[in-house]
Amino acid sequence: MSGFSYPETGATRADGPLPEGYAHLYYRTRLGQGPAVFAAAGDAVLSWRMHRAVGVRPAADADRAAPGVRVRVLLGVGRLALSAPCEVVWAVDGEVEAGFGYGTLAGHPECGEEGFLVQREGDAVWFTVTAFSRPARWYTRAGGPLVPLFQQLYARRCGRVLRRLARA
Repeated sequence: MSGFSYPETGATRADGPLPEGYAHLYYRTRLGQGPAVFAAAGDAVLSWRMHRAVGVRPAADADRAAPGVRVRVLLGVGRLALSAPCEVVWAVDGEVEAGFGYGTLAGHPECGEEGFLVQREGDAVWFTVTAFSRPARWYTRAGGPLVPLFQQLYARRCGRVLRRLARA
């Protein structure tokens, strides 16, 4: 039995359209060029370094993202911190793609999946965030249109931070 809070696992990696009934997010930005940028960006994504650098606190049961790895992402501080339990659905660590997608588990404020992928296209290096989600808690439902806005801003911040990490 799956512990995921949604049935469409792996849809952020599939070539087809994202599932209906969810808000969709697609954000893509260029990180730079060359194999060094690709290697640094891919490692930062797979090792949770990008997540830590954007200000969330991932607590994973492995040092690198891989299918089946569970991670609890903490947002905020103290009593205001949100806990977001996830499990890695897919991961790739190749010569032209590196990244992973994780899906929500029971207790997550949202229901859905988010993928983070670094790709080499020729000499250019790109970062893409793909997600589908819908509210799973009263406070995310109450947030209405602010939740997708927050998710878009988070994806953009991931891109800016990853660009900096890849060039360092």
